[in-house]
Amino acid sequence: MSDNTLHQLEQLINQLIEQNNTLKQQVVELKQKNTQLVDENETMQLEAIENDEKQKHAAHTLENLLTKLQNAQQAN
Repeated sequence: MSDNTLHQLEQLINQLIEQNNTLKQQVVELKQKNTQLVDENETMQLEAIENDEKQKHAAHTLENLLTKLQNAQQAN
């Protein structure tokens, strides 16, 4: 191999190593972002469940109040 070919090969290898390191760092960052998004998603799902339960409770309370009001009107 000529010196020129060896030099080009060395440059290409260095570029590949640099790209590999960049990709490794991106993988780490994406894994962290994924973990964060999974946590946020779980939190949002729990909040949605809690809100649904609160809404059901409020609807039940309103139904009871309406029934009481209707019973009071019928008694009069």
